[in-house]
Amino acid sequence: MNEPIVRLTTSSTVYDRIRDDILAGSLAPGLKLRIEFVCERYGTGASPVREALNRLSSEGLVERRDQRGFYVSQVSLAQLAELVKTRCWLEGIAVRESILHRTVAWEEGVVLAFHRLSRTPRSLDPASYSFNPDWEERHREFHHALIANCGSSWLLGFCRDMRDQADRYRRLAAARVYPARQGPDEHREIMDAAIDGEVERTVELLQRHYQKTLTIIETDFAVAVD
Repeated sequence: MNEPIVRLTTSSTVYDRIRDDILAGSLAPGLKLRIEFVCERYGTGASPVREALNRLSSEGLVERRDQRGFYVSQVSLAQLAELVKTRCWLEGIAVRESILHRTVAWEEGVVLAFHRLSRTPRSLDPASYSFNPDWEERHREFHHALIANCGSSWLLGFCRDMRDQADRYRRLAAARVYPARQGPDEHREIMDAAIDGEVERTVELLQRHYQKTLTIIETDFAVAVD
């Protein structure tokens, strides 16, 4: 009777682990995800793996090719540019609504999220880039806190999915661009504007923040190809 529940739990666990590895770049873009390889890597059976890969395919992180199996989705600057443009549109709406309907609890949440982010080192090694999962989590929490008061779970879901995709590109470039952009100044500016109720300035700063990330990644990709 409990077998479907166990399979669902196993599938969710495998999904989380594959997803994290794709976002972190441990599973490289274009890599073929052979069922046997994935089963061995994550120590599980074929059924949970297929369920997890199909779920990731529906989210765009994995590509399913007819008669050829599953692959980690490729990355491209054109896709990233479109992603950033759309993210600026939607998060602009979300942060505007959050500020217009701001509450004390929302303001405290933004301040607390920024405090935690600013107290967490970007890299585990100050001399060179070393992935810090705590910083990544604090970073996600800060950007979520900014828009959390928008009043739309649909909008928050769309923003979350775009954030996941954007994080993938950012992490792929992180090792080469560190430490050019590790300080909290941009996030502090955005927080201050939001808490002060400066709607248009907050939207502008947030969009500039994402556009700067795009420019850095575009430059990094160009250097990597040369």
